[in-house]
Amino acid sequence: MSGKPLRIGIVVGEVSGDTLGVALIRAFKAQEIDATFEGIGGPQMIAEGFHSIYPMERLAVMGLVEVMGRLKELFAIRDDLVARWKDSPVDIFVGIDAPDFNLRLSSQLKPLGIKTVQYVSPSVWAWRQGRVHGIRAAVDLVLCLFPFEVDFYLKHQVPAVFVGHPLAQEIPVQHDLAPARQQLGLDPAQTIVGILPGSRSGEVSRLAPVLFDGAFKLLQSKPALRFLVPAINQARFEQIQQILASYPASFSQAVQVIHAQESNSKIGRDVMAASDLVLLASGTATLECLLFGRPMVVVYKLHWLTYLIASFMVRIPYKSLPNILANREVVPELIQYDATPDKVYQAAKALLQTPQGKTQQDALVAIHQQLQGQQAVNPALAILGVLNKT
Repeated sequence: MSGKPLRIGIVVGEVSGDTLGVALIRAFKAQEIDATFEGIGGPQMIAEGFHSIYPMERLAVMGLVEVMGRLKELFAIRDDLVARWKDSPVDIFVGIDAPDFNLRLSSQLKPLGIKTVQYVSPSVWAWRQGRVHGIRAAVDLVLCLFPFEVDFYLKHQVPAVFVGHPLAQEIPVQHDLAPARQQLGLDPAQTIVGILPGSRSGEVSRLAPVLFDGAFKLLQSKPALRFLVPAINQARFEQIQQILASYPASFSQAVQVIHAQESNSKIGRDVMAASDLVLLASGTATLECLLFGRPMVVVYKLHWLTYLIASFMVRIPYKSLPNILANREVVPELIQYDATPDKVYQAAKALLQTPQGKTQQDALVAIHQQLQGQQAVNPALAILGVLNKT
């Protein structure tokens, strides 16, 4: 390679991708690799010097049906990135999660001679396994968060390595509530329930009312409870406040919505770390909650048609990462028609009782220890390996 700095293209679509993206940028810097980073990133990445061509929020859409209304915009963003990098090629492209967008982008960049990497495997081992053939054609390497994913890819002749999740090493197995509460200015003696309805507008619209209704019932049975809700940006803050405005004052006064600072999109993790119990949307955030060892109730609802289509394709019995990793039900999953306020209330009430909450917490700690015990490859070095191949 020449003496010029490496130009690395990265695209992330949500907060969890921003977390992995900033860790990746820091991993390159730790290796003293002269590199610049551009594409689409979140506030943590931007704070590290990343040049974001579009706001990350533009990609924050999920679901087979939900994405249809945004296709024109998403295609325009993808086509613009392809045109930019065709005229002025990056040395390598790393798509972090957001597989529907990133794998299509990779499939257009690879024929241009740009090396391509997918960081975070789509759940191809769980549903639509035929996608593995498209992945093999689109990318030079898959960086996997979990060891079992590597076995699946190698079986299908797709280059893959286990890089783990940076937070699995960063977060200690035993994580004390006190420092997180002190950081957020919270009473260390209160019982606090974190509510994370997601980072996307559609998720918040579907899930916040269910979670808030369940939390309101919980407050009526335990009036001393306090609730924390993270908002990753001003738009989510206003959306959550608008939903809260429809509730009685007794509930809204017990809820504190914490707005992320401009350079800090890890506010969700701060809330998890400070909570005795977390009610949250299914997704990568459940892994972060697992790593903090916080008892949780996982909730998710999709558009009814998206759910109907997906239900015919899923090949595994669990939807949340803690249960998938344990291969058994460690955390309650309230999905689609089970996502009701009463079921949220019942599951949360049970976990606030010491035996049930402690049992789940012990199981989460055991999974964290297993993840820490696996030998992971440095993702920056894995990406460099792709570049150094002739």
